[in-house]
Amino acid sequence: AGVAPNKFLAKIASDWNKPDGLCVIRPHQVQAFLTPLPVGRIPGVGRVMQGKLDALGIATVGDLRSWPLDELQQRFGSFGAALYRRARGIDERPVEPDQPVQSVSTEDTFAEDLPLEALEPAIVQLAARTWEASRKTGRIARTVVLKLKTAQFRSLTRSQTGAHPPASAEALAQIALSLRARVELPARTRYRLVGVGLSGFREAGEELPQGELFDPATG
Repeated sequence: AGVAPNKFLAKIASDWNKPDGLCVIRPHQVQAFLTPLPVGRIPGVGRVMQGKLDALGIATVGDLRSWPLDELQQRFGSFGAALYRRARGIDERPVEPDQPVQSVSTEDTFAEDLPLEALEPAIVQLAARTWEASRKTGRIARTVVLKLKTAQFRSLTRSQTGAHPPASAEALAQIALSLRARVELPARTRYRLVGVGLSGFREAGEELPQGELFDPATG
């Protein structure tokens, strides 16, 4: 979990000590905390954008902070302005506390890339962790999501929504494994990350809309 002055910093803080730690960033610590961070830690800076920043000699948030606003905007448009603000720990989006949980997920990145058929132990373990986390919400999820990332950084998901949500970690694992069977990439494909998630939460006892009672599997 993360505690910080705004959403952007709280997101970084929450990722800092996963899975069980608590990271607190106080207002007077913001600049010192951000300066040495790899620029890829900024939400929205993916592999392609990070490559562009690396080409400009921007490796850390401190490097990014040295660039003036007009140059970042000239090169990256509106995202350049966002980078300028994030490098200074600025995020003016309103914080909305006590919002109902919409999704819960856990994921693992492997030390070495694995074939699809070797992912079962990880999927079962992640299902158990996701199930445990979902129980803390006091709500019921309708959709099971399997997330995969290939060795080439291609992301894909498979999901299933049904009238009867999983009733145990074992049931969640079985659904996630059935979603794995729907992945149709070549057998030689290797995977660097797998995740199991639950979404579409509703309150316990809340009835599904009639049109969703027989919602087919998606993904």
